[in-house]
Parts: sequence; C-alpha cells; structure tokens
Amino acid sequence: MEAYIGIGCTMLGLLIGLLTFGRNRDKDVKADAAKRAVIETTLDTISNGVELIRIDLKANEKQMDVLAERVARVEESSKHAHKRFDNLKVIQETQQV
Repeated sequence: MEAYIGIGCTMLGLLIGLLTFGRNRDKDVKADAAKRAVIETTLDTISNGVELIRIDLKANEKQMDVLAERVARVEESSKHAHKRFDNLKVIQETQQV
C-alpha cells in the first residue's frame, strides 16, 4: 500500500511538473511574441521616417537645382549689366573730351 502512495505522489508530481512546464513555455512564447511585435513596430516607424527623409531630400535637391539655375541667370544678367555700364562710362568719357 505504501508503494502505491509513493507511485501516486510521484505521478502527481510528474503531472504538476509537466503542466507547469507547459504553462511557463506558453508564457515565454507570449512574451517573445510581444517583444517581437514591439521591435517590428519600432522598425516600421524607423522605416517610415527614413522614407520621409528620402522624399524631403529629393525635394531639397530639386530646389537646389532650381536655385542653381536662377543664380546662373542672375550672374549672366549681372555680366551684361556691367558691360552696359562700362559702355556708358566709355561714351561719357568720350563726350567729356
């Protein structure tokens, strides 16, 4: 009879151990899934931020190209204006003589 009690307690202990192991394993899986979800969400946010930065960079590059063209036109216009001033100066000097 004592052997049956010992075997019964051993079986009960084994059953409790297996149930506890399964429960802890499920908790670990849930915790890992939650951590992965947080990491994936963070990576998605970073990815979206990088994409927005790329879009802004392309827009800035286009603006820089437009400004470079405008500066070139202004410099050319300035050259022509200086030539006209020089011509007026020469005309004025010849009239004074």
